[in-house]
Amino acid sequence: MKLVIQIPCLDEEETLPRTLAALPRQVRGFDEVEVLVIDDGSRDATADVARAHGVHEVVRFPNHQGLARAFAAGLDHALQRGADVIVNTDADDQYDARDIEALVQPILRGEADMVVGDRDPSRLAHFSVAKRALQGLGSWAVRQLSSTTIPDATSGFRAVSRAAALKINVLSDFTYTLETIIQAGKKQIAVTHVPVRARPTERPSRLFSGASHYIRRSVATLLRMYAFYEPFKFFFLMGGVLIAASTLIGIRFLYNYVSDGGAGHIQSLILAGALLMIGAVTWLFGVLADLVGRNRQLSEEILLRMRRLELRAGSGPEARGAPPREDEAAPRRVADRRPR
Repeated sequence: MKLVIQIPCLDEEETLPRTLAALPRQVRGFDEVEVLVIDDGSRDATADVARAHGVHEVVRFPNHQGLARAFAAGLDHALQRGADVIVNTDADDQYDARDIEALVQPILRGEADMVVGDRDPSRLAHFSVAKRALQGLGSWAVRQLSSTTIPDATSGFRAVSRAAALKINVLSDFTYTLETIIQAGKKQIAVTHVPVRARPTERPSRLFSGASHYIRRSVATLLRMYAFYEPFKFFFLMGGVLIAASTLIGIRFLYNYVSDGGAGHIQSLILAGALLMIGAVTWLFGVLADLVGRNRQLSEEILLRMRRLELRAGSGPEARGAPPREDEAAPRRVADRRPR
């Protein structure tokens, strides 16, 4: 059994040594433990620091691609290295590496294929009251959309099995945390959570510039994922709201028409008719989107089979042909110090 610990990084030369030093070299239930660093186009010496501390592989983007793409690249390379379980942690030393063993145990026991570390944000002293409230609201929304019970949806400290990693397709370019939980719920991936310890970070987040930016991007991600995985429900709800508004305006028009003897309020009739037509068209979009969604499911099944065939053949994305062009911003293998 092999455990690969992946660490997405962006300009983390100061905190990365402390994070790497704390990682366990042995974990109960595994014969091998390897460390993978994904350098997301850092402008400092992050990659050099990682190599100097003897990580097994450094994957480097030539320019900044975003946390979600760095996470996805880490999963791909960890699978290529033969990982049975993959643990994702942050480079800022926020999470206590001693909790990695507890994080992977539900997977080893066969109870789950994804385990999310629960920091219990409502009790974190270094979180402001507003941040605690937003974390709670966001996690509640993710639970409703994904039909899971994860209390800390934004936690990046998580473990995934090989089977789950093969099924996950990160589409967002913002963050993977919300999307992967929703995917787990929709794809019937068994997901659970364990309590973990968290420390205050020494620098502001590089993922977002402020609370308003994070809220906008997170809400957009949640709406996109809901429309993506439940297109018929999404468009049916939107169309239903429009038709309900049309009905209310139509009733108002009829009331005024009768009470005023048929005079005026023609604009209400026009508006009611327009909303009724838009609502009906929205429902038609829902039917079409549902058909597209069925096709997406078939495409994901084909992709899953291709990934399995690649891993069985011992090949990866870089072995399928010519190297990617620079404008494709593909990750590069910078170092591979230890043989598999």
